[in-house]
Amino acid sequence: METTTLSTKGQIILPKNIREARAWRPGMEFTVEETPEGVLLRPARPFPETTLDEVVGCLKTKRKRPVSLKEMDDAITKAVKERHDRGRY
Repeated sequence: METTTLSTKGQIILPKNIREARAWRPGMEFTVEETPEGVLLRPARPFPETTLDEVVGCLKTKRKRPVSLKEMDDAITKAVKERHDRGRY
């Protein structure tokens, strides 16, 4: 278990191994919630919640045909393997 100290300005330094494991970078925003067990820190959502109807069709593509679900799954699998090989997961 790691320990840290609260500064006179109310700041807490998160241990480097925790920041790196979660890919938290300087400037990220977080939500802070008080719970019965303690304080919960979560990365803030960069965008407000939306419904599918609000965003469907908003991205344009240069493709002449739609991509199949299998092609999407294959691309996701490939990207996850590449990230895993780089030590991201």
